[in-house]
Amino acid sequence: MAKDKSATKKLLRILGILVVLVIIGGAIAKMAGWLDRGDGEKEVDTEIAELRTITQIVSASGRIQPEVEVVIRPDVSGEIIELTVKEGDFVREGELLLRIKPDLYEARIDELNAALLTQRARMEQARANMLQAEVEYLKNKQLYERSLISELEYLQSSNNYEAQKANFRAAEFQIESARAQLRRAEEELQQTVIRSPKNGTISRLAVERGERVLGQAQTAGTEMMRIARMEQMEVVVDVNENDIVNVTLADTTIIEVDAYPNRSFEGIVTEIANSADVAGTGSADQVTNYKVKIRVITPHNIDHASGEFLAMNISETPEGNFSPNFKPGMSATVDIKTNTAYDVVSIPIQAVTVRDFALDKTDSDTTHTETSARQRRTGNGEDFRRVVFVNEGGIAQRIEVETGISDNTHMQIMSGVDAGMEIVTGSYRVLSRELEDGDKIIVRNN
Repeated sequence: MAKDKSATKKLLRILGILVVLVIIGGAIAKMAGWLDRGDGEKEVDTEIAELRTITQIVSASGRIQPEVEVVIRPDVSGEIIELTVKEGDFVREGELLLRIKPDLYEARIDELNAALLTQRARMEQARANMLQAEVEYLKNKQLYERSLISELEYLQSSNNYEAQKANFRAAEFQIESARAQLRRAEEELQQTVIRSPKNGTISRLAVERGERVLGQAQTAGTEMMRIARMEQMEVVVDVNENDIVNVTLADTTIIEVDAYPNRSFEGIVTEIANSADVAGTGSADQVTNYKVKIRVITPHNIDHASGEFLAMNISETPEGNFSPNFKPGMSATVDIKTNTAYDVVSIPIQAVTVRDFALDKTDSDTTHTETSARQRRTGNGEDFRRVVFVNEGGIAQRIEVETGISDNTHMQIMSGVDAGMEIVTGSYRVLSRELEDGDKIIVRNN
């Protein structure tokens, strides 16, 4: 008898524990939203549609480079015997950069001067022969007119005179050729001294004193250095083919440079490529981009512009006087402001979702006719449209909308929603998959 009472108490204890577990599990399931499906209320977040200014942004990345950069190559070959600059130096137009050993070109000039003197002597000899042939011709002409010599002798003297005149003219042309070669040699000698073609900074120096360089008579020549206007920098970015149609000249931009985190700089679009750069041609990963150049209009590299380096510590510089020091090759990200819509109805981007209207079951003949027409147009029975959900007294009302431009957070609504409406914005799972027209909702807005 005692044994039966003990077993009963043990069973009641187990049942009590199970009941408690069921109650706790039910509470957790209700809090987590596992219960109350079907006609139950769904927890959502909402925001009020409002008027705001939206600027459409096209983002792209690229690198900084000088807007104007001159590559210095020699016109003559030889050994560098003097190098007066180093990388980073500021140079002015006409300033000496380097000298190439001139010995070979000086010897060439001496050789051509001697050749010119030789040609002049030959020309004088040709002149003397021409004058002698002229005298003989005139004398034979008189004798022939008196029938004192034969016609053959007369013609021989005439032909000899013409030949000597031709020799004299050839000697004159040889003089001009020798003078042209001399002028070229003198110009090559001058090209052994290389001066700066413009004001700028030595952005790259690729040679050293004593190094031999190759002139660009037959080839491209040795790249010796580059001179750039460092206070006129630009960013070259790759813009995708889907976005390039929105970019126009003079669009303003915001530039972020990796070397200056938490800072932004201003820019303006100055050039848009007409030809595309295609990567992965013929493959599934083919990408088509267009080069866009953006001038940095925020004052920068002020020290390079004057040729004097600022001694002020950047960390102690007031924010208003901060001047970045950009270098060629720095990575940058650009946000191009393409289109702007002022005071338009806008809602958060995540509030706009897509629904297949072909799945709707409605008793409205009008709606049924429109749905059938859309199905015929799509040809596959699908009818996807952009919609938002509006809170109407705790009921989710689905509204089809026409959208416009968007920025990083908000989208323009062209029709379907007015300012002041309470728009469902989340959660993503509820908004994109679960929420339907007519569902009961509870506004959470945590």
